[in-house]
This record gives sequence, C-alpha cells and structure tokens, in this order.
Amino acid sequence: MAFYYEEPSRTFNEYLLVPGHTPASCIPTKVSLKTPLVRYRKGEEECPLSLNIPMVSAIMAAVSDDRMAVALATEGGLSFIYGNQTIEDQAAMVSRVKQHKAGFVVSDATLSPDMTLDQVLELKEATGHSTMPVTDDGEPHGKLLGVVTERDYRLSRMSLDAKVVDFMTPREKLIVAPAETSLKEANDIIWEHKLNSLPLVDAEDRLVYMTFRKDYDSHKDNPLEMLDAEKRYIVGAGINSRDYAERVPALVEAGADVLCIDSSEGFSDWQKMTIEWVREHYGNDVKIGAGNVVDREGFRFLAEAGADFVKVGIGGGSICITRETKGIGRGQATATIEVAKARDEYFEETGIYVPICSDGGIVYDHHISLALAMGSDFVMLGRYFARFDESPSSKVVVNGTYMKEYWGEGSARARNWGRYDLGGKKSLSFEEGVDSYVPYAGSLKDNIAVTLLKIRSTMCNCGALTIPEFRDKAKLTVVSSTSIVEGGAHDVLLKDKTPYVSKVR
Repeated sequence: MAFYYEEPSRTFNEYLLVPGHTPASCIPTKVSLKTPLVRYRKGEEECPLSLNIPMVSAIMAAVSDDRMAVALATEGGLSFIYGNQTIEDQAAMVSRVKQHKAGFVVSDATLSPDMTLDQVLELKEATGHSTMPVTDDGEPHGKLLGVVTERDYRLSRMSLDAKVVDFMTPREKLIVAPAETSLKEANDIIWEHKLNSLPLVDAEDRLVYMTFRKDYDSHKDNPLEMLDAEKRYIVGAGINSRDYAERVPALVEAGADVLCIDSSEGFSDWQKMTIEWVREHYGNDVKIGAGNVVDREGFRFLAEAGADFVKVGIGGGSICITRETKGIGRGQATATIEVAKARDEYFEETGIYVPICSDGGIVYDHHISLALAMGSDFVMLGRYFARFDESPSSKVVVNGTYMKEYWGEGSARARNWGRYDLGGKKSLSFEEGVDSYVPYAGSLKDNIAVTLLKIRSTMCNCGALTIPEFRDKAKLTVVSSTSIVEGGAHDVLLKDKTPYVSKVR
C-alpha cells in the first residue's frame, strides 16, 4: 500500500508571518542579506562562495543569459546560464560575463562597416546598447575601424540602407588606450576627455575591451556586486546528467564559478553519477548544486552524494505542469520546511552545512520572505526575472499591453528533453511546461531594489538583521482561505478597475 501523508502539503500563500518585537536598532538599511551558496563546515570556516542577496535566476532560456548574469551580479545575486544550447554557445556566454569584469566589456554588439543603419537599430533593440564598436570583421576582437553612437545618425534625415562606414566616427577621430590600461587609468582618460566610452586596443589595433563612463558610475553605486578575486563578475551555469563529461570542462575553462544540474526531479542515480564524475575529475574545486527534491530522503541522497547545494521544489513554477501531467510534486512551503529540517539534521550529524534553494511557487515578493523564514538559504526565480529588460526573451504587445515571452524548459518550445533523467535514448517525450507571456516590468535594477526593501522591512518586523536570525525568530501561522481574501484589498471598488466614474458636486 502506498505511503500516505496525513497532513496536506501547503503553498506559501497559506502562511503569514506573525510580527515580533522590533528594536530601534533594527532598520532596513542595517539588514544584511548575505547567505551561503555552497557547502562548508559551519562554525569552523567561512563559506567559500556566498551571495550578497538571496536571489538567483533560473536555468531557463527565457531568463538567464550573459546579459542577465551581469545585471544580477551587479545587484549581489547570481545567474545560472541556461544549458539548453550548444556547449560552445553556453561557454561563450559564461566567458563574456567573466570578461566583462568591473568596467571592461567585451562587446556583444559589434558592427561591421558594411552593415546598415537598419541593422544597427535592430541590434540596439536586441541588446540595449547605443554605443557599438565597428571592426573589420564585425567580431568583438577585430581590427578597430570606428564607433557608432546615437549622435552619429539622425533617423529623420537618413536612409535605413545607409552603411555604417559612412556615418560612424572613424578610428582616427577616436581616443583609445592600450589593452593593459588599468580601470583607474581608463576612467581618468574618460573624465579628462569628457568621453562616454573608451576602446582598449592591442599592439595591432585590434579591439580588446570597451570601457564606459556609466559602468564606472554603476560600480560605485553597487557595493553588493558579486565579484571574484580578480574583480570579475561571478556566474553560474546549468548542466544536465547526459553530456556533462563534455560540457563541464568547457564551462570550467570559460570561468564558471558554480554549476547546477538542471533536472525535473533530482532524487536519481543519474544526478549522483554526475556529481561523482565532477568530484573524480575536479575534486572540491568545482562547486555543483543538484535537485530538485521535495522531502528529507531526497535531500539526504543528494547531500551524501556531495552536492554543494540542493534545490527544493517540483511542479510549483508558474509555467510548470508536472503536477497535472504526472501527478508528481508537493506544495512548495511544505517541501521547503521539511528539507530545511533535513539540512539542519545533516549539519548536526556531520558539521557540514549544505544550503538549500527554494525553486518555484514564488508569486509575490513576500513569498521570498516566507521561503527564507521557512529555512531557505536563497531562492531561484524564473517568472520574476523574465519580466525585465535584461531577460533574453522578446518584448511583445498583447492586447495593447507590453509583455515578455516566457516558456518552461519542459515545454514543446524548449524541447529540453535532456533534463529528464530517464536513462537510455529518448524516442518519445511529453510536455511538463507551457509557453506564455508575463507582464513587462522594466529594468531589473529598479524592481529588485523594491523587492529587497520589502524583504528587509519584513525581517525588521520580526526583529532580525540577518537571514539566520530571521529564521530563528520567525513565527509562522497557517491562514484560512477567508484570511487570504482578507489579506488583500476587499469590499471596495479599486479606482484603476472602475473605469466609468463621474464626479457629483
């Protein structure tokens, strides 16, 4: 007879935090959101890799590319570059993030002289860049021929067929610097000559980096940036349990700081074999997370296999239909609470702390706070990040409203059947995700600032200045369906949803 859980599994929406005492010293600006990313001996050593905010972006083609990785690392989080692409393309994305390093940019919007103004505008729309170098072969490290900025063309007076060579600022009119120029020296040149950008070239006048005034300002304004010992952005990458012997070496060579097995369900021998292969070839030098699991047994299996962190959650994502397709999964709140207890038990037994990541089921910002209170060390988000300018999906207009495309890795569009650890060759497949739209929300920076303020404010309401303290002091209560309704606006007509109103004097 099947094992039966007496208690129903619950979602984040079924819980609230009961406020505790807030001392005068507990204000949002003093809250630290630093949290461990990988396993370590807690109490004996510092975690070798921590996050400055408890948020990572999902291993999804609609969410995490190199542009998202730079934007999120700037704010203190981490992206896992999606693995549903060729090994070469994924490694190239990782490499671009690492080469971006604190002000030095390898351009992902490089022009060739025979491109047209129409192509320039398309590239600007796709990348968001208004300053683009021109090289002889259109490659990021080709011979520098010039630069195109918005000041170099006027749409009202130019044909879209105009060639880049005819309106670019040519090389002889540019101020450039040698490739070995330090960031401080580059910024001094930018300020001295009132430049917005500075190309760095090698001895053969081939483009190496671009340095931008805005990146210098950004670096000063973002003290939580996730940087490695060489001041390069930290970045993760997703792998699967099929081609890891080829993919992992390429990602490590490209500079990936941490890997994560991307799978619909992680309590499997295939994940264990993947971790064991990494340990055999790289020891503990390569950090690798695994998952997803929803109970104590699943966590213990992956922790004992050597996973550096464990992801929690099956079927809770907004584009995931695993539960309705296969009848597999568990309420995200219940899964998080049980796995957090298993993590703490494992630590008590071994002295090793294996962080857990709640992945899925987060609809509102306050769900992040609940996940942290329930024991998550950090959360993985897909829909949240898919809404922003920095996500790789297209911005479209649906019924007069700007939206962003968002699809699951288990959808027919993704065709990412390699993430299903079923063994053998796959001749048949079925969907576990959908293709959808999410409301466009603007820039990551503006939105994440509000989200983090909410989390810090909630922590202060519970009298906590750190995530571990928050976890210790948090008091959670289950709420009824009526309480959930009561918690939002109710028994009123919302102005923005009541279009036909006239004033009566």
